[in-house]
Amino acid sequence: MNLGTVGTGWITESFIEAAKLSGKLTLKGVYSRTSDKAKDLAHKYNAEYFFTDLEEMAKSPELEAIYIASPNSVHFEQAITFLRNKKHVICEKPIFSNSEELEEAYQIAEDNGVYLFEAIRNIHTPNFRILKEKLNLAGNLRSAMLPYIQYSSRYDSFLRGENPNIFTSTYSGGALVDLGVYPLYLAVGLFGEPQKVTYHPVILSSGVDGSGTLVLEYQDFVCTILCSKISHSVIPCEIHGEKGTFLLEDAAPISEIKLIDSHTKESEILSVAQEEKNMVYECINIADIIETNDDNQYEKLKNMSKIVLRITEEARKQNNIVFGVER
Repeated sequence: MNLGTVGTGWITESFIEAAKLSGKLTLKGVYSRTSDKAKDLAHKYNAEYFFTDLEEMAKSPELEAIYIASPNSVHFEQAITFLRNKKHVICEKPIFSNSEELEEAYQIAEDNGVYLFEAIRNIHTPNFRILKEKLNLAGNLRSAMLPYIQYSSRYDSFLRGENPNIFTSTYSGGALVDLGVYPLYLAVGLFGEPQKVTYHPVILSSGVDGSGTLVLEYQDFVCTILCSKISHSVIPCEIHGEKGTFLLEDAAPISEIKLIDSHTKESEILSVAQEEKNMVYECINIADIIETNDDNQYEKLKNMSKIVLRITEEARKQNNIVFGVER
């Protein structure tokens, strides 16, 4: 399947490398607003075409699927441009700014006979599937603690008075939608939609959250998600059950899973070795859905994206975090 990419950052290059490794997606074209950047990226990865005009790219018969990794606030506008031109779209997380955009984009995709995916690497990995299959080994779940706390080098720029995209409401930024979605997807993928959501953020002068604590209340247990781009942590993720505790080295890409018995305190490694370029798994799964018209799997992914976006939207609403596209 011929692939085009939008964006020239490290995440785009990571996806291009994973796409090649998958054997399912062939890079055919790249886009950047700057001609030199587009040309350089195309040359580096042997792409046949480069574009500086999004409409021209969308109309190209050489491209079948598009990966979007631009600033969050322009995801929607760019995605619907490609969807209306009957291109499958893989949009980097967070897919859109709010649920209204998401529902409209899904409808446009359906009307044009194409698929729309949110690119989120951890739920496609072998270790996520193992964790989901083995979750009952912990017995009745009673709590979970899922952190993703990683100091951003762009916070230094913010402290100097600059406005990096991820720390501004103009570009739909903030810790929860940028980093928090990894453990949030993990929670929704394992436990489903919570009954109640509460978010306690640290609001920066730009109006978005630099860090925060998201509490998801389920029928018999509580899941706490910690996210931050203004501090750093090395604590693992834990899921606590009456029979045992799952210890995860991280929420993404879930490189190691350990189950610790509540009574004997003995531990067992359940995880398997994964590809270092771990985005390869989402490339394979997404390409398979498109190639086989697997609407059952597609609906599962759509539902997860809807739940995650509803949660982040509610969390922002509680704290009056309003994105520029919503004003």
